[in-house]
Amino acid sequence: MITVTNLSFNYGSKEVLKSISLEVKGGSIYGLLGENGVGKTTFLTLLCGLKKPQKGTIEVDGRYPFDRQPSLLAEQFYLPDEVVPVHARAEAFSRENGALWPQYDHAKFLEVLQIFEVDPKQRMDTMSSGQLKKTWISFALACNALYYYMAEPTNGLDIPSKAQFRKAITKYTTEESAVVISTHQVRDLENIIDPIIILDKQDVLLSASLAEVSHKLFFDYGSQLHADALYLEQTPGGCIQVYPNTTGEESKVNLEALFNTVHQHKQEIKEIFKTR
Repeated sequence: MITVTNLSFNYGSKEVLKSISLEVKGGSIYGLLGENGVGKTTFLTLLCGLKKPQKGTIEVDGRYPFDRQPSLLAEQFYLPDEVVPVHARAEAFSRENGALWPQYDHAKFLEVLQIFEVDPKQRMDTMSSGQLKKTWISFALACNALYYYMAEPTNGLDIPSKAQFRKAITKYTTEESAVVISTHQVRDLENIIDPIIILDKQDVLLSASLAEVSHKLFFDYGSQLHADALYLEQTPGGCIQVYPNTTGEESKVNLEALFNTVHQHKQEIKEIFKTR
């Protein structure tokens, strides 16, 4: 489990994260949402130990990521938005570098690459941006890590590839794995990410499972306007409304509507969810 306690980080005089506290547990694919510049990528690089917290702590099963302990490095994988076009064939690169992860499975790499319809014998520096991203995703999953941190993994993927990504990430991560995915493309991932973390400038606006969201907010897809609606969006068939759930009735969570509701009613949402 990852425990983040009062985490703060600045770039010079610019405060990016301030007193962030939350937990990330195994067996879940977390969606990390937020507007540009709120610190999503910074947060991921702090989680994996590429940056050092300036205040507060991050503990991963009792270890501190910035200590760069080999035992923790072997259990995590950070996939940035922009990946490197290595001068090597995909299969050779993966086999050689996979040795850094004790649980690396070359057969899995080839299997995921086949799902993505990428030739393992192709050199990575000759691939399109989409092929390259799919190769790196395949390599990441083949490493069988316990902790995955992915920044905008569906950027550069076409529509079929996004479906292939959803299939791969759900099939090839284990029940113990904790996956944190930062994304602007919530529609690409809304069927697989749960719980949801929404960052704001220097703040966590929401950290909750979809079940908790559905329990506390109701997503109405009808045409009759509700007096307590926090958010209203017109659609071709009517509208989407979000309002406090006072009846306990379940509804399907729309992540775009949730995100907009949270940003338009920050303090009210924090009160509803009792977010610090």
